[in-house]
Amino acid sequence: MTGLPRTEGSLAGAAPGPADGRPRTSNSAVPAPSADTALAQARGAKPAVRWYRGLSGQLLVLTILFVMLAEVMIFVPSIARERMSFLNATIADADLATLALEETPNNMVSPELARRLLDTVGVRAIVLRGGQISRLVLADVMPPALDVTIDLRETTLLGTLDDSLVALVRGGNRVVRLIGTSSQTPGARVEVVMDEAPLLAHLRLYAGEILSVSILISLVTALLVYFALHWRLVRPMARVTQSMVDFRHDPSNPWAVIRPGTREDEIGIAERELAAMQIDLRGALRQNRRLAELGQAVSKISHDLRNILATATLVSDRIALIDDPEVQRLAPTLLRSVDRAVTLASETLRYGRAEEPVPHRSKFDLHDLMEDVGTSAGVGQVPRLAWKNEVPAPFAINADRDQVFRALLNIARNAVQAMDGGAEASRGAGGQVVARAERVNGHVAIDIIDTGPGLPPKAREALFRPFAGSARAGGTGLGLAIARDIARAHRGEIHLVRSDERGTQFRLEIPDA
Repeated sequence: MTGLPRTEGSLAGAAPGPADGRPRTSNSAVPAPSADTALAQARGAKPAVRWYRGLSGQLLVLTILFVMLAEVMIFVPSIARERMSFLNATIADADLATLALEETPNNMVSPELARRLLDTVGVRAIVLRGGQISRLVLADVMPPALDVTIDLRETTLLGTLDDSLVALVRGGNRVVRLIGTSSQTPGARVEVVMDEAPLLAHLRLYAGEILSVSILISLVTALLVYFALHWRLVRPMARVTQSMVDFRHDPSNPWAVIRPGTREDEIGIAERELAAMQIDLRGALRQNRRLAELGQAVSKISHDLRNILATATLVSDRIALIDDPEVQRLAPTLLRSVDRAVTLASETLRYGRAEEPVPHRSKFDLHDLMEDVGTSAGVGQVPRLAWKNEVPAPFAINADRDQVFRALLNIARNAVQAMDGGAEASRGAGGQVVARAERVNGHVAIDIIDTGPGLPPKAREALFRPFAGSARAGGTGLGLAIARDIARAHRGEIHLVRSDERGTQFRLEIPDA
């Protein structure tokens, strides 16, 4: 068009709302290992970890995913910024095209020049508005109905994010009315009518380039991060894991112990601690193996010794019947020595078992059990020694009666023996062993209290340790060790409450079933 008629009003259009297309995601459950796999591992088969299930595969996948996520967070704003740059460049080109009219008579150009200017800018029409006047500067033909209006004076980068993504997904060719500020004419604004197809083609081309660069950066970054972490973390952890597996299958092999490096970080500390633990464990296993072999030999010796002592007991009983003053004076000592030897042999055989049998709980009266304990502990055989059963009658308890009897009998015997050879015996004074019981927070607390001289410091340090925690000469310390095993088999515990010049108090705690 060569004429430049004056027009009033504005070009109107409606913008459609953004589409909502969100991809659905689903979580897939990782299958649990089969029973055959677990059984094979339990029987000693070395576990084989496939690379994509190990730390290496997981690290590679997670690194790629996280880097791609970071690139997506950069990709979307880049598309929006490129769209804003394209639209601003269109307004700037249209504003420059209006300057060509100022050099022509009556602000008129030929149709050929008008066509070239519009093609250069890439629009259908250019409108220059200033104050109350609007001029249709250049136009190809009468523009079609408008589909959307974009005002660059009010549009922000954040606000154009949705429009950019929706436009790329939707496609098509809408007629857009674009409004911007003129940089050539102060106070004026430039409006253009354009097709959206060139903009979308430019954005798709730009998006393809950005996506290609993003994928390349992601892969390179992911590989660099992967190899760095694999070298610094995964490989050392693989060494630690392999050392643990090798050590488990052959603890006696010195080459199964990990060789720690010189790293000062957590992995270096873990390697050194694992090496120290493996060395200590190898020593403990070697010692336990030797003790087990020694224990078998001792058990055989104790078994034969108990048979021999049984014969000695019969002979001692017959010797005690001889009516001779010297024999009558020495016979009690001989009988007690033989009885102690029989007890030692029996306890050694009993402790030589791997563990106490599983308790068979049943309800019984603890008061009656304490009467049996006092009788069996030999209180009546020691002069001026009294047994006081202060357990309420009746006192119901749910536990293994035989095992609880054994535990309490061992504690009571220790108390009797402590006072039999203690200060009270040397002074000819009397003493007593008191049994008490109460319920505390769902536990049955059973106390055995004596008025003996108390435990020496050496015995307290090795308390509950077999063959080390005895407080008297010739003792084995097996009584308290057996009592502790019985208590723990009931999910309970045994404690030394006090031991001083007033006496010793042990407490056996058994939780209610």
